[in-house]
Amino acid sequence: MEEIIVIPVIIFMLIVAPIWLVLHYRSKRQISQGFSEEEYIQLSELSELADKMADRIQTLEAILDAETPDWRSKI
Repeated sequence: MEEIIVIPVIIFMLIVAPIWLVLHYRSKRQISQGFSEEEYIQLSELSELADKMADRIQTLEAILDAETPDWRSKI
């Protein structure tokens, strides 16, 4: 009866556990390294687009304030 439990535990310790540990620490290392160059470029592009969008929103709000001063209360 004891062999039934020992054999799967040995198989787990020899095969599954090392693979699990290697994959775990590899993913931890990738997370700690930060952004890749491609991700950094994409983040910069998104930041520029967000700045442009913010400028457009301010312009649209200024136009609406000039044409319809009470437009904010209608929302």
